[in-house]
Amino acid sequence: MTTSMFASGCSPAAENNGDGTGTENQSLTAENGISILCPKEFLSYDEHRSYGTLIHANYWSETACKEKAMNVLLPPGYSAEKKYPVLYLLHGIFGDENSMVGEKKAGNAVTITNMIASGAAEEMIVVFPFMYTSKDRANCTAIDAENVACYDNFIDDLVKSIMPFVAKNWSVKEGRENTAITGFSMGGREALACALYRQELFGWVGAIAPAPGLVEAKDFAMFHAGQFSKAEMQFSAEKPAPELVMLCAGDKDSVVGSFPASYHKIFEENKVSHVWWEIPGSDHGDPAISSGIYNFCCRVFRQQK
Repeated sequence: MTTSMFASGCSPAAENNGDGTGTENQSLTAENGISILCPKEFLSYDEHRSYGTLIHANYWSETACKEKAMNVLLPPGYSAEKKYPVLYLLHGIFGDENSMVGEKKAGNAVTITNMIASGAAEEMIVVFPFMYTSKDRANCTAIDAENVACYDNFIDDLVKSIMPFVAKNWSVKEGRENTAITGFSMGGREALACALYRQELFGWVGAIAPAPGLVEAKDFAMFHAGQFSKAEMQFSAEKPAPELVMLCAGDKDSVVGSFPASYHKIFEENKVSHVWWEIPGSDHGDPAISSGIYNFCCRVFRQQK
C-alpha cells in the first residue's frame, strides 16, 4: 500500500453568472429540501485543517484474476480503536481509482473531509475503487457492449474482493446500515445496480447523472440491452429497503441527457421511495457532482448516532 497525507479532490464547482447555478447563490434549494449547490465553504481547501490520510492500495481481484487498485480515504484522527462506516464512491466511464478523488485544493475528498470536520457529515471511510473489471482487458477502450460488460462485472469484484479487503485492513462498521454507495455517470448506474442486485448490503444509495443501461436503451454510442427490466427496478419487500435513495443530474447534461430523469420516473412508477433533483445550468460534471456528493454525505449514516 502507498500511504500519503491526503490533499486531493475532484474539480471545484463551476462558477456561473448569478442565475442560481453558480457560487453567487449558495442558498438555492429544491422543493424537497435539497441544497442544489454545495455550500461554498465545503469546496475549498483549508491549510489549517487536517485532511487525514489517503492510501493507494492494491488488492487481489477474484473476478479479474489479477491485482487491481483503489484509494482509501481515512478521516482525520482515524483510530484503529474506533469503527467507521464506509462509503464506496464510483467513477465514470474511462475513469480510474483517482478520478473521483480530485486535486490538492478542491474536489470530492476535500469536500467530504470539510463536511466531516464541520459536523455536516458523519465520520466515514471513503473507498474509491477502479471499477473496470476484466481478466483480459486493462482499461476501457470504447463505449461498446464489451467494455460496458466490464463495468457490469464490478458488482462481483466489489462483493467478493473489495469489501472483504477493506474490512480486513481498516476498522469498519459492518452491516448495510453502515455501508453506502454512490457514483457519477457510469459509476451512478453501477451504484444503483449494486444496490438493486444486493439490497441486503447497502443501506444508502446515490447516483449522480447515472448513465443509460440499467434498462433497455439506445444512446449516442450504442444499444444497451439493460441490466434490469423496468418492473425489476425496485427493492424486494422481503428485505429491508434502503434508508435513502438519491438521484440527481444537471438539467443541461449533454452526455447522459434525460436518462437520469427516466430512472426517477421508473422509481416513481414502481413506488420506490427516493429523492430526485436537477441542478440548473449544469452539464455532465460540476456543479452536479458536488451537489450530489454534498447532499448524499449530509444524510448517510445519520441514524447511527
